[in-house]
Amino acid sequence: MYYIESSTVNFPAVRQIKVLILLYFERYHGVWLIFFLLGLGTLLPWNFFMNATMYFTSRLKNSSLVGSSANQTEAACEHCNILEAKFNNVMTLCAMLPLLVCTCLNSFLHALISQRLRVMGSLLFIMLIFIITTILVKVPLKPLPFFSITMVKIVIINSFGAVLQGSLFGMAGLLPASYTTPIMSGQGLAGTFAAFAMICAIASGSELDDAALGYFITACVVIFLSILSYTILPKLVNMHFCHMNKMCFCNCCLRHIILLYVIVYLFSIQIWALALSVCFTFTVTIGTFPAITADTKSSIAEGGSWDLYFIPVSCFLLFNLCDWGGRSLTAVFMWPEKDSILLPVSIVCRLVFVPLFMLCNVQPRVHLPVFFHHDGFFIVFMIIFAFSNGYLASLCMCYGPKKVLPHEAETAGAIMAFFLSLGLASGAALSFLFRALV
Repeated sequence: MYYIESSTVNFPAVRQIKVLILLYFERYHGVWLIFFLLGLGTLLPWNFFMNATMYFTSRLKNSSLVGSSANQTEAACEHCNILEAKFNNVMTLCAMLPLLVCTCLNSFLHALISQRLRVMGSLLFIMLIFIITTILVKVPLKPLPFFSITMVKIVIINSFGAVLQGSLFGMAGLLPASYTTPIMSGQGLAGTFAAFAMICAIASGSELDDAALGYFITACVVIFLSILSYTILPKLVNMHFCHMNKMCFCNCCLRHIILLYVIVYLFSIQIWALALSVCFTFTVTIGTFPAITADTKSSIAEGGSWDLYFIPVSCFLLFNLCDWGGRSLTAVFMWPEKDSILLPVSIVCRLVFVPLFMLCNVQPRVHLPVFFHHDGFFIVFMIIFAFSNGYLASLCMCYGPKKVLPHEAETAGAIMAFFLSLGLASGAALSFLFRALV
């Protein structure tokens, strides 16, 4: 699978060093590590962006009211309160719609736009947005301009993030199934890293501005490392897409014409079960987490420090750790098989977690009673819920491209990424209903 461009004999010193570096990466599973870092770079920036939600809403409270009349002050405060109250809902809309649309477009247009341009372009644009976000931490803005700029940034981040994610799964689809695992595992670590950073910020008592600045700078560093790692990836792997990107425009147009039929064929005949499975997995997960789970209150804290750390630790950190473990397990163990009925049955069985979490100590509540009062029930549910999400979703993403012919694998990977995004969007929409039922 790996190859070095030529022998090291009689090479200049610089080129010998380059070859030695490539040999080092080859020996220590460099391709696996690069896919892992790219998976991390796909979700870590957005996780840190969401970590800073309190910072964003706090900026919406600040307005220049000095010298204003009482009526003007009251009107301005009411306007700020509306922006603050609607921030999470509008953020979800601005995140999920571009994610779904751009993932779909990537499934159709990846044959027309080179893989290198899609990946590098997406990483560079996301990095630019985070650099701007970092600078704006120290720039005073009125609430409405700040709200508008933030939403535009969310649209851009998720649009290019969708293209990046779809392209990465398409690339991994051309390789053995085990190379999809590091992308999924890297994405799982992104959530764990972000949750741990949030807990550290709470423990240190950092100001919201300082915590947000740390989040955004870290995101910039991770994206930069992802860009560096991607530049050496073609040197390590002899992939078909490295040669396919050099095809002429006429061939790309021909492929684009055929692509529509290929997509319909792939979905209707070969990968429809896996595509719907990964979609359903994330629909259940996002429909419950964090809309319901984040509103769960500890029954044993009694106003102590555990009350402050219960949700960051038992909800966010525990979910991301177990999800990461489930995703990573597929690197060494893949069961059930891709054609086994146990896989979709296991995924459907996860639907039981919706009522289980609803019956935990979620507050405020109107309709349902609390059946599982103790924190232990919530923690056990969360461990199984998160681990099964990571493991089953990773299985689906690994198996999908292997159900088709080799030359169709990249398209299959992109389609699987689309249905993953569809599951995220569906879950986000259903989360409002699930929370209202409590």
